[in-house]
Amino acid sequence: MPARALMFQGTSSHVGKSVLTTAFCRILQRRGFRVAPFKGMNMSNNAWVTREGGEMAMAQAVQARACGIEPSVEMNPVLLKTMSDSMSQVVVLGKPVGTLAAADLRTVRDRLNLAIEQALRGLQESHEFLVIEGAGSPAEVNLQETDLANMRVARAADARVILVADIERGGVFAQIVGTLDLLDPEDRKRVKGLVINKFRGDPALLKEGVRWLEEKTGKPVFGVMPFLTDLRVPEEDSLADRLAAPRGTPSSKPSLRIQILRTPTMANFTDFDPLHREPGVEIQYLTSAPEENRPPHLLILPGSKSTMADLAWLRKAGLDAYITGCLKQGTEILGVCGGFQMLGQTIYDPSHVESPIDSMPGLGLLPTDTLFLSTKITAQVKGIHLETGAQVSGYEIHAGRLQGARRGKPIFRLRERAGAVVDEMDGCRLEDQPVWGTYLHGLFDEPDFRAHFLKRLRQRHGLPEPDRSQTAEPDPYDDLADAVSKHLKVDEMLEEAAWTPSA
Repeated sequence: MPARALMFQGTSSHVGKSVLTTAFCRILQRRGFRVAPFKGMNMSNNAWVTREGGEMAMAQAVQARACGIEPSVEMNPVLLKTMSDSMSQVVVLGKPVGTLAAADLRTVRDRLNLAIEQALRGLQESHEFLVIEGAGSPAEVNLQETDLANMRVARAADARVILVADIERGGVFAQIVGTLDLLDPEDRKRVKGLVINKFRGDPALLKEGVRWLEEKTGKPVFGVMPFLTDLRVPEEDSLADRLAAPRGTPSSKPSLRIQILRTPTMANFTDFDPLHREPGVEIQYLTSAPEENRPPHLLILPGSKSTMADLAWLRKAGLDAYITGCLKQGTEILGVCGGFQMLGQTIYDPSHVESPIDSMPGLGLLPTDTLFLSTKITAQVKGIHLETGAQVSGYEIHAGRLQGARRGKPIFRLRERAGAVVDEMDGCRLEDQPVWGTYLHGLFDEPDFRAHFLKRLRQRHGLPEPDRSQTAEPDPYDDLADAVSKHLKVDEMLEEAAWTPSA
């Protein structure tokens, strides 16, 4: 019997579909079901690499962890990685197949849909339950022909749909009524109920509004979710609230200040999630140089989907001068993947893998060059930190190849790549300047390395160690599942998916 399916669609992007999907993955896993996540097509530069070396959206990898299973590319068969406002790299079942303009999506729609349906069938045959996430809104009338993530998937999976709306941004009643009104009548019947998300305040104030919605739409409201202020699971996209304002764990002692450059095609900002959760750390994302002359203790250049385009933007924004100014005032500079490439001398792209430009000078802070090749490295890796011997692990996603570190020193020795034994060096650092870079995404997930790194940074700047006397944090997926179970009518929602909770 094919897996039953419950699907979360939204009235817009960033209404909480990913979070609710993750929660229900854990809820079903705790009830003993073989459950898997699915999202037919995702547009995100936050990517994960599977054990087999396939690329998939980070959100579905996180949801797989909530299910207690290994992530696989079938859970996100089509991934669009934004390279510019109009161009995306297309990844199908884990492998890049080319670049595509948004206007040309119709030309490959059937091919992409075939991959989605095949992946969906495979998951249905090997699991009892699928929790499916939609994308954006199912009611974008100008995109119906190329929408491969919402109602087309719901019909293929015979999924019952829950429509999620974000009340924090206002207009929640119009969002819900308007979305339902724009749906095809048969698709509207597939929507079995509503969830109002991100409510701040007393939910009793919404009682009349909930009653009105149910009468107006004929759909039950399964609950009102409060705004969750301590989410410890990675968020889906660059609209994440953490990017809008300084974030961190409050401390009565001076904080370690970290700034991260928010470039137009920033990739894998989930690399820095573990730093957000550290006590005494304050993180700020920048799109321009701050007016105050208060340099951070650490400045990070993150990964990028279009390294040269982001480097050109960085210069236009005057952030190149800000970086060198911070370095002169004692700030440590770190580049991760694309940011590592930017810190070097020159970036070469003769085959125009990422850019129509043959080459571009880097920031000149590391003695490295980068050459882009048409084949991309995607692999999970393990190794050691050369300075401390601490075990490290992470994953690589890059088409650029390091072309020598003339006077720099490597940082990590890689011992394993994609399950095979290797003996390779990664990264580059200077002896006389606090500048370094690495290709390893997910590096700060390793607690020993993270603790060493932050301790060294605090010692360098004369900052005290924070209080770490509190007990270990509980499982974030269990916490999320508990919060959702408290505020939503979970059993009723699952009954709508033709499943009896007591079974």
